Amino acid sequence: MKIGFVPIDNRPVCYTLPEQIVKIDRDIEFFIPNRNMLGDLTKYADIEGIFSWLEELPKVDAIVIALDTVAYGGLISSRRCPETFEQIKARILRLKSILEKKNAKVYAFSSIMRISNNNINEEEKEYWNRWGKKIFDYSYQTHKLGCESCITNVIPSEILDDYLNTRKRNFEINKIYLELQKEGLFDTLVFSKDDCAEYGFNVQEAQFLEKLGGFVKTGADEIPLTLLARAIQGEMKVLPIFTEPDCKTLISNYEDVSIEKSVLGQLELAGCTISDHSDVSLIVNNFINAQGEIVMKRFTEPFKGEFVHPDGNYMVADVRFANGADNAFMEKVLISGFSDNKFYGYSAWNTSANTLGSLICGAKVKFLAKNYDELAFKKLQAVRLLDDWAYQANVRQQLKSTDVQEVTCLMKPFEKRVSAFLGININAKYSFPWNRLFEVEVELI
Repeated sequence: MKIGFVPIDNRPVCYTLPEQIVKIDRDIEFFIPNRNMLGDLTKYADIEGIFSWLEELPKVDAIVIALDTVAYGGLISSRRCPETFEQIKARILRLKSILEKKNAKVYAFSSIMRISNNNINEEEKEYWNRWGKKIFDYSYQTHKLGCESCITNVIPSEILDDYLNTRKRNFEINKIYLELQKEGLFDTLVFSKDDCAEYGFNVQEAQFLEKLGGFVKTGADEIPLTLLARAIQGEMKVLPIFTEPDCKTLISNYEDVSIEKSVLGQLELAGCTISDHSDVSLIVNNFINAQGEIVMKRFTEPFKGEFVHPDGNYMVADVRFANGADNAFMEKVLISGFSDNKFYGYSAWNTSANTLGSLICGAKVKFLAKNYDELAFKKLQAVRLLDDWAYQANVRQQLKSTDVQEVTCLMKPFEKRVSAFLGININAKYSFPWNRLFEVEVELI
């Protein structure tokens, strides 16, 4: 199978993770733009370069595309870029012309602009460092009350106008995508809700798009991977098994649906069938009272049971904590040992949706692989264990800066354990591509 793939940006989970996943099947030919074409925390994507790449793309069976990349220059750029509606619309119509000539199934997603409940402008416009929480409150209360909140009197009019105009522009662009889907351009089109609350302009927009026939999904970074799984032709039957079955109706951090609905939604979008007679069991290490988050000092009750291998194939979604593994659970997993034939993957990065989407994608590629590469699968698992467990749940808490030498030293004991668990020699190189502790890049050399 031949697949073209346009990521959201150049982060490891957006760029190198899909590459690592498709290597599990040597028969998949994977085409992706050069990494330096893509956006990052401060840089817009090379949109002209990506258009040229798409035009030169050889005949493929499927194209998975993050529409924010070609419209705005990336996910973060979608909240910042100054271009007008007409300028962005012209790009979308150019994209339409290119895709129509490709005669491939197109799996696309576009974000519904998020509203962060903080005064951190790292991924937002400059004024967010002072007015972010007020804008969030204004959005939340206006939606909840059904009329404009009095908070509008607090926010400077030029800032509020700029914010609302940016939202309106992006919303109108999403409506264009919906029309293009009705014309048959997209095989699948997803609108993503990122960092959701119960109320807000983003929730209103999602509801409006659904009324127009759009498909809305909670999540963001993992959706290209879930769509990649959907593009892989073939059936995989999955049975979700929750470590805390009485708590599966609880809602994860940064999401607006229960962990059970998040699981079922990811499986459905990935093109999997939910069945008691499964090909692969999905073990979900879910939380009891509320999802924890180690780096944010949000604690929750860790796993206290025993990890028991199912009789058949299984994959493991560790979502008891956001942004990293549950150490107590991981100890039980590592002690239980690695089963080459039955183990289909582990994941615990960022939000529950992020974890689930990437995990399911890797499992589906492995299950349906026509030319399976066992070493590639083990390397994928090594990266996830070193990132999600070793770094996010442990080493990150000890770091004060992006000192590569320090993180390399602190990761050594974990490398030995992961190496013993997977039965491969690990020599890893670490870097911080966005010069922040939030994401580390693990490169096996």
